[in-house]
Amino acid sequence: MPDQQARADRDEAVSPASARRAAVDAHIGARMRQRRMLLGMSQDKLGEALGLTFQQVQKYERGTNRLCASRLWQVGQVLGVAPDWFFEGLDINGLSSDADSDSAVGPAFEGRRETLELVRALDRIQSPTALDAMEHLILAAADLDPSGRPAKV
Repeated sequence: MPDQQARADRDEAVSPASARRAAVDAHIGARMRQRRMLLGMSQDKLGEALGLTFQQVQKYERGTNRLCASRLWQVGQVLGVAPDWFFEGLDINGLSSDADSDSAVGPAFEGRRETLELVRALDRIQSPTALDAMEHLILAAADLDPSGRPAKV
């Protein structure tokens, strides 16, 4: 019995290294989810393309299951990004460099369907003139200057 207790205590203890690994897995999963959602792809469709169930995709996205290198490469192929894209925003200690794991698109990304729809619609605009006009309109509506900073009144 003492051996079982010692083993249980050891398994419950979380080392700094395992905490970093968990943070990296969560970051990669969040980036995977971010890209999938930007593409308008369901977990079912991604799973089908990868030969997985949507539950397995969920576990990867939550960081519950770790992606091996070959699977990360395969996910990148399906989502149209290089494997290193999943590591962007990760600091050397394995923790997100910002509090928000979806920092590439800001906190509004996570919960607002309208943000995704707007990004998808903008991505479909072919005319550079129309894109430029939309950028100016959006910045003006958000009260931002052309560099994206708050406009001076």
